Amino acid sequence: MTGKWVDGVAARRPVAWAAAVVLVLEALGILFLNWVLSIVVDKQQMSMAGVDPGVMSTGAWVLGAVFALYLVSCAALLARIGLRDRPPGTLGRIALITCAVVHAVLGAFAVGLVGWAAFAVLMAVLALLVLTLTAYGASYGASSGLPDGEDTGRGGGPGTPAGAPARPAS
Repeated sequence: MTGKWVDGVAARRPVAWAAAVVLVLEALGILFLNWVLSIVVDKQQMSMAGVDPGVMSTGAWVLGAVFALYLVSCAALLARIGLRDRPPGTLGRIALITCAVVHAVLGAFAVGLVGWAAFAVLMAVLALLVLTLTAYGASYGASSGLPDGEDTGRGGGPGTPAGAPARPAS
């Protein structure tokens, strides 16, 4: 089939764009949340283990800004993927995988701390990230130039998939 189907995956560019937009919105939400947290800490003169409340307030703001910058950089990477319709490089793939792992862990915490709605939102973002990563993943056999399923010398013989490990010599 032709049209929106590319390498067996439909609409992978819009998914990358949607993930980029969602990550930018999430970064703005994180910035807002940490801004409010820094105001609350400063106004109530909260302290932890004797740390100055001003330092606590600044720390909340700075760490929120760093996390938001990380999310925006992942969003920029996703936008680049969607614009060029090419898979990310190794560092880009690692950044997106770490972003997906962060969303999975935050989702696990969100169930107990915030509720199921926050969990659903985080899992939707995780799904967009994983779908983008798998849609732009490398297909097996494409690097060797052989059709999928052909023996590349690593397999055990006819009928063995190309990615199967070699049989040990007996």
